[in-house]
Amino acid sequence: MTTRPFRFGVVAGNAPGGEGWTALARRAERLGYATLLVPDTLGTFAPFPALAAAAAVTTTLRLGTYVLSAPNRTPGQVAWEANTLRTLSDGRFELGLGAGRPGAEADTSRLGLLHGTPSERVSRLAETIDAVEGVPILVAAAGPRALRLAARKADIVTLAMPVQASEDQLAAKLDELYELAGDRFPQLEINANLAAVGEDLPPWLLRQIGGEPRGTGILTGSVEEMAETLRKRRDRLGVSYVSINADYMEAFAPVMERLTGT
Repeated sequence: MTTRPFRFGVVAGNAPGGEGWTALARRAERLGYATLLVPDTLGTFAPFPALAAAAAVTTTLRLGTYVLSAPNRTPGQVAWEANTLRTLSDGRFELGLGAGRPGAEADTSRLGLLHGTPSERVSRLAETIDAVEGVPILVAAAGPRALRLAARKADIVTLAMPVQASEDQLAAKLDELYELAGDRFPQLEINANLAAVGEDLPPWLLRQIGGEPRGTGILTGSVEEMAETLRKRRDRLGVSYVSINADYMEAFAPVMERLTGT
């Protein structure tokens, strides 16, 4: 499916304070992660200032939003912020965008903004992509409209699927993207996120998935077994960019070491 080498990102949105946050960024860089990714929720740090702080204490780590909710900002505001962060990070910024995760309307309302219909949000997403220049664009997509937009305009695509989605469900969604992208498909980098690694799953995640550690959003087994799962997923489905919950940054590092550069 793909000859792209693996790369790995850490998804983090909180720390006890500035020192804790910059220490996390430096640690991710030392471990060999390619990107530090910050979500866009009112329960986490605001993405742009958090990433600017991380940029100031790192040199090779790339920085990204994962992902900005398009209804929360005007396209012009996103372009302004993105261009500033691209400059301050010496070109290390990657802009992740989406039309809004389930439940995101509560955040939009608290910001005093209108969330809009699904169609309106995808239109805002398209306008935002068009407003931004000079940075790689990641698009989170699941529905037909967002998948069609990602197929046309994204550099990186992450499929917004539940943690418990099976390999076959992931494959079916990628088949949709393949049909929509046509000749562009080989240009797309495909991302998938891991909510947890190993056997020690947090209670909130066990409740979400019904108590059984299953799905493509959870990686279990020995280090070698986990590495082999990701190799097979890349070879079959083209998923070469893997992001993980920062709580598992250390636990996943041995798996990453076996796959980096392959």
